[in-house]
Amino acid sequence: MTADLPRFGMLLLIGALVTLAARRLRLPYAIGLVLVGLALGALPTALDLSLSKELIFSLFLPPLVFEAALQIHWPELRRDLPVVGLLATVGVLLAAAVAAVGMAWLGGWSPASALVFGLLIAATDPVSVIATFREAGVSGRLLLLVEAESLLNDGTAAAAVAIALAWAAGTASGAWSIAGTILLTIGGGIACGVACGGLLVLLARRVGEPRAEIILTTLTAYGSFLLAEQLHLSGILAALSAGLVAGHAVRRELSTTPARAMVETYWEYLALGANSIVFLLVGGHAAHMLTRHWQPALLAIALVTLGRAIAVYPLCALFRRSTLAVERRHQHVLFWGGLRGALALALALGLPAELAGRETLITTTFAVVIFSILVQGLSITPLMRRLGLLPAGVGRR
Repeated sequence: MTADLPRFGMLLLIGALVTLAARRLRLPYAIGLVLVGLALGALPTALDLSLSKELIFSLFLPPLVFEAALQIHWPELRRDLPVVGLLATVGVLLAAAVAAVGMAWLGGWSPASALVFGLLIAATDPVSVIATFREAGVSGRLLLLVEAESLLNDGTAAAAVAIALAWAAGTASGAWSIAGTILLTIGGGIACGVACGGLLVLLARRVGEPRAEIILTTLTAYGSFLLAEQLHLSGILAALSAGLVAGHAVRRELSTTPARAMVETYWEYLALGANSIVFLLVGGHAAHMLTRHWQPALLAIALVTLGRAIAVYPLCALFRRSTLAVERRHQHVLFWGGLRGALALALALGLPAELAGRETLITTTFAVVIFSILVQGLSITPLMRRLGLLPAGVGRR
């Protein structure tokens, strides 16, 4: 890890320069970072920094999930929880089923590989989604739906992939056992996060010092995530729950106004740094993979897009006659803005070596992620402008 520190520093410097250039070009910085990563990966002197599940899960994902949760207002989320919860559970399973059946039937993949791929690629990713949507100037209920769903469905996908791998390895023992494991993983992760967030609030009340609160929130972000993972619970849902508790407390009682601004600025900086490194690494590693297994990649892109449409439109239609009705134009954005990113790659890179077609599965996942960030990410702002969802002038050069 120590040997990688200079490379991390170089990536942060490149990320800062790309972010400044992207702002001048009015290009989402996430897309700029991936494009630069692709260019760096094609160079013979590319930065040699391994992209692994451990790196993403242990270093980058906890602060990114926690920071995103800090921005969500619990009263607003509670009101839309039926919509978000349905999209993040049933929606993930519907999208996964489309991708899994298609890859098994049309792609000739083994049932186990197809199922695992469908589950890991079904969830939209908060790293990609939130960065792109904030840059595009999305606000209000649409931003809440996009952010909250992308956070919650990651927990569903991660738990489901673990169950699918257990089934593929023959260690899953019956439907009731699987259901119990899922409930324990999800419920335990939420409980772990709430407990860590509650402990943070109690300690911060006694400390009353902004710099100490920053340290406490950092420990809570990583501690809730890693503790849950050690207990075989959902680390993503733990960090999400801790972030919701912390964000609610920060806004209401934890800090004075100057202290709150200091905490929020710190987390914005941390998220920007983590995003910069993640997107550069994704682009850099994808450069070596996009020339292989292009046929299953094209099929997967089509199936993942179809699965997202089947997940969004019918489920939103269930709320059409209620006070929770989702505007049609918001549904279009939820569909096309369902970007994939670091979580899918982490889950793919962490697959056991004995899984049939593992290399093809990883390469296909990279292809879907790159398509999602570049093609969907570049076109989502024009789409929202066409739908009248952006303030005047946002996204125009």
